[in-house]
Amino acid sequence: MGSSQSLPTTRASATLSSTLPRAFITTVVVLGVVGLLLIIMGNVPFLGKLPGDLVIRRGGVTFFFPIVTCILLSVVLTVLINLIFWIFRR
Repeated sequence: MGSSQSLPTTRASATLSSTLPRAFITTVVVLGVVGLLLIIMGNVPFLGKLPGDLVIRRGGVTFFFPIVTCILLSVVLTVLINLIFWIFRR
């Protein structure tokens, strides 16, 4: 009952356990930098004002959902991230 056995560590699990925290920290830092840039830059003139972005005004309530802006940012960031990964794989 008191014996403690450790499971054998494989190379894949050792690699994953060393890269996962690094990836998490990198993600947090990148999101923090992007957030600071958005605060510093204020409003970007074209973001949120594209055709297809939803704005509903009823009385004193305004609902705003920038769906086209979200799709556009998603495509641009996907291409950018894939380009960065492709460059580092070489």
